This record gives sequence, C-alpha cells and structure tokens, in this order.
Amino acid sequence: MHTDKEKIDLIETGLDNSFIFIPDDSRRLITKNLVPGIRVYDEKLINIENEEYRIWDPFRSKLAALVLKGSPISLKKNNSVLYLGAANGTTVSHVSDIVTSGTVFAVEFSSRAMKDLINVSTSRMNLVPILADAANPKSYQNMVTEVDVIYQDVAQKDQAWIAIRNARMFLKKEGILILMIKARSIDSTRDPRDVTDMEVKKLEGEFELHELVNLEPYHSDHYAVVVKQIL
Repeated sequence: MHTDKEKIDLIETGLDNSFIFIPDDSRRLITKNLVPGIRVYDEKLINIENEEYRIWDPFRSKLAALVLKGSPISLKKNNSVLYLGAANGTTVSHVSDIVTSGTVFAVEFSSRAMKDLINVSTSRMNLVPILADAANPKSYQNMVTEVDVIYQDVAQKDQAWIAIRNARMFLKKEGILILMIKARSIDSTRDPRDVTDMEVKKLEGEFELHELVNLEPYHSDHYAVVVKQIL
C-alpha cells in the first residue's frame, strides 16, 4: 500500500506520551500507528525517526477536538477503555494506537457500522468490537471487564443515564468518564448549552466534574464532559 510520508524532526509530547503534537502553525495531533502501513479513514501517514504516525483529524474525532481545545485528558498505554458509540472506528482506532498494552471494548449498535469496525479490529489485537445497545449494558456484561476509562459518543436522548448505567457496572473506582453530549439529539428546540447543563446535573452525586468544553469550531452543538467517579 502506498503511504504519503514526510520527515518531521521536531515533536512535542503530550501527557504520558498519549498524544503527540507537531509544533507547526496547525498544531496537528498524531498517534503512533499500531499497524504500520494501514489507514482507517484515509488519514495521512507521516514518518518520524523511522516510526509511522497517523494524523488525528479533530473534525472527524471529538476526542481529538477535546485535546486540541486544551484538555489535559490523557490515556495510558495500559488503560482499559469502554468505548460506547464506536461507529466505524475512526476515533476508536486512535485510542487503540494509544493503549498498546490495554484493551478497547468498542460497543456499536448499527450492524452496518459494525462491519467497518470489525475490519478495523482484525489487525488490532487490543480492539474488541461488540454489537450491542449501549443503553443495555447487561447485554454485554460477560464481554467487558472493569475499565479505567469510559468514552461515550451516542446519539440518544438519555445520554447521561446511559453513561451512569455503564459506569456503575464497569468503571473502576476513581475511573474517568468522557461524555460527548450531542445536544440536538436530546432536544433540538432548546439552547445546546442549556441541554448540556441539564445532562451534567444528572451526573451529580455519581461523579465529580473536571471539565466542560464546547467543541466549537470542530463540532457544532457538542460539549465534552470529563468527570471522575466519586468514591
């Protein structure tokens, strides 16, 4: 497979070396490719000191957008992650790049998207695709271990409650929940910030709020909520 590569000498590492920034005008975000030579979504591949990296597009990944908005969120290489709403595997593949000695449990409801997700997982031994509804965590209870991080990006009305149900079942003590709130999927008639505040309020008592980030200009009417489980 032909790969478009370029030589870059200067890099800046992020927290725990989870993410790497190329310190140019665009502040591009990259992850080291777990499967060299293979693209997932036509992303650009670059070479740094004989290692292959993938450009992480913030317009196609809300997690990348969150990082580029200045969030200190970090994933460690041995983390286990429950990813709810994995879709075709765009962001999931970058998470897989990062947690090289961990596991990503990727839950997706659409059978059509699952076909793409399975294709992505065939070359990534740390990625476990699960065809299921994130609103019913009991349906995959026997397939998922306790996790350090839950990342949720689902377009359903009860987004906060889905997060709470999954956290109660799978999230380790002091674990982190990263919730991408799609305000228009909850209520298209109200102001997105008001909808977001309503969802965040539902998390009170279960989690401690760390961040609430508007994902503009990368994603309209989307907010990222980062919370830590209360002991």
